[in-house]
Amino acid sequence: MADELRGKTVAFLVAPEGTEQVELTEPWRAVEDAGGRPLLVSTQSGRVQAFNHLDKADTFAVDTTVEVSGADEFDALVLPGGVANPDYLRTQPSAVAFIKAFFTAGKPVAAICHAPWTLIEADVVRGRTLTSWPSLRTDLHNAGAHWVDQEVVVCHDGPNTLVSSRKPDDLKAFCQATVEALRG
Repeated sequence: MADELRGKTVAFLVAPEGTEQVELTEPWRAVEDAGGRPLLVSTQSGRVQAFNHLDKADTFAVDTTVEVSGADEFDALVLPGGVANPDYLRTQPSAVAFIKAFFTAGKPVAAICHAPWTLIEADVVRGRTLTSWPSLRTDLHNAGAHWVDQEVVVCHDGPNTLVSSRKPDDLKAFCQATVEALRG
């Protein structure tokens, strides 16, 4: 349905470099195809460098930064993965605060692959069920989450809807679940 997200603005938070490109572009396209407005948010203005695994891919223009914008300007948040992307974001207090604000406001958040590292840093996974890239299992468990090995998990046991997936192979299910969560 081309209009199911009409009027909804979705933040895609990424680091200046290291985002797994397909985990940015596929959910972005799903939001657009559903009539939503995706905006690229980062810790710095300018352009971000995406990657295809370890190889540089395309660059993308940043729409706004976490220093300028807040969760109140968006209806939902998508956190693409890649190893370097969330590893950097979790060291940036403004990015962590930006993420946490979506949970405080009860707004949907979708995270794929290594992106749950940022959720751990924001202290928002305790008591939640989610999935991720398998190497984050222990980190999530130690942060109080219940980790499962599934293509997509939609968790309503908290202040908001939390969608999570493991890897690029799960993108079809992740995108579908994300759009459904954003639809409300």
